[in-house]
Amino acid sequence: MPLEKKNRLTKREYFDKVYRRGKSAANHQFVLYYMVQPQQQSFRLGVSVSKKLGNAVVRNRIRRMLKEIVRLNASRIPGGYDLILIARKPAAEMAYHEMEKSVLHVLKRASLLQRPDRTNKGD
Repeated sequence: MPLEKKNRLTKREYFDKVYRRGKSAANHQFVLYYMVQPQQQSFRLGVSVSKKLGNAVVRNRIRRMLKEIVRLNASRIPGGYDLILIARKPAAEMAYHEMEKSVLHVLKRASLLQRPDRTNKGD
């Protein structure tokens, strides 16, 4: 199931605004730009994967994996933010679980990751 439409950052102008006015956090594999949007209920995500990382197949695979990681962890990401995830060169060789760990790490560095909701665990 793909990322919901309300959670997608689509237009070039939105990307530019986040790049200009937003803050950033990074690790070796990813750069995260983020900007507060208090009028929004949920977060919006944009993904950027450069041609330096490989051909279209490789870039689209990275893009799909990143969107899936964010979708599965959406409940831990607070609303009211525009996010842009930029993949760096080392991301091209990463397996899914390594990539997930790295994305969650960069979100944590930006203080945008909440604790997992454990209310219905152990039923």
